[in-house]
Amino acid sequence: MSHHLFASTAAAVSAWVVLFAQTPASGQIVPAATKTGNTTAGAKKAWTPPHTPDGYPDLQGYWTNNTLTPLERPNELGVKEFYTEAELGDLMKKDQTRVALNEEEGRPTEPGTTADVHYDYTQFALDRGQAKLSWNRRTSMIVGERGTLPPMLPEARKRNADIAAKNRGHELDGPENLSLSSRCIVVNQESVPMLSGGYNNNLQIVQAAGVVAIMNEMNHSVRIVPIDGRPHPSADIRQFKGDSIGHWEGNTLVVDSTNFTARNPFHGSGDKLHVVERFTRVDADTIVYRFTVEDPETWDQPWTAETAWSKVDGPIFEYACHEGNYSLRNTLHGARVAEEQAAQKKAGK
Repeated sequence: MSHHLFASTAAAVSAWVVLFAQTPASGQIVPAATKTGNTTAGAKKAWTPPHTPDGYPDLQGYWTNNTLTPLERPNELGVKEFYTEAELGDLMKKDQTRVALNEEEGRPTEPGTTADVHYDYTQFALDRGQAKLSWNRRTSMIVGERGTLPPMLPEARKRNADIAAKNRGHELDGPENLSLSSRCIVVNQESVPMLSGGYNNNLQIVQAAGVVAIMNEMNHSVRIVPIDGRPHPSADIRQFKGDSIGHWEGNTLVVDSTNFTARNPFHGSGDKLHVVERFTRVDADTIVYRFTVEDPETWDQPWTAETAWSKVDGPIFEYACHEGNYSLRNTLHGARVAEEQAAQKKAGK
């Protein structure tokens, strides 16, 4: 993992966005919340967001969606949708202790020793707990009493099982057998919906006339969202991150995404995945990110989740997923060597 300065200015990015913009069941928006409060309660005095020169709410800047709130609620919490302030305080203290322990364990070792030869990215980068966190009182991102994904349809379970069985034992036959993330084509954080991962959870939003661009630190990718009224392309056109088009509803940017491919599933989804995202800046330092997911061939009903993005200082540094593109070649070479050794052992050589 290499970090080089992402030197483009907002103006340069805006020009790039306009030049390369392609034809590429919404959730209820809720009031603002305190930094450690939940994002659906504790409304503050109405806040008026700044606006861009063309009159739309200004979402621009550097943000993080880094959070310890899980997508699904832990079973032991039952229908408990929110922690109390005291419970949240305890969770924050526990995380501070965990981070301190990880930093102690990750201190540089003596060069040249056996202990020094290991891969611990926390020695030179920030993991989820070391970076700024968007704390809130939610016990899960998925809203409602259930707080978990709806039941997966039997045909969806079979579809996913068949895909896994087909690839089982062939994971290293060739590059196409490896996952998209292993090949650095697309990773979870840059997919739709946009959720945090173990690290690299920063984003940059840039707005220009008729378009919004969201750059994701993970894989250093830019998502282009036209807001000029164009329709989705033909259903024959499928993309790893789908096709996104947006429009404004008051102070909320609503982004509708379709045309996904089952080659990049979201929790087992298929080609019929449909995601509606809602971005609402509720104060100078917070964007409420709420999304509704539906796929009639995967789940028996739509479901909605919500989290918060917090303002951070920029710039965002480049994430070089496979430095020099050596990793994939070495992975496959290692597999061929292992196969040769196994064949020689079987032959008694």
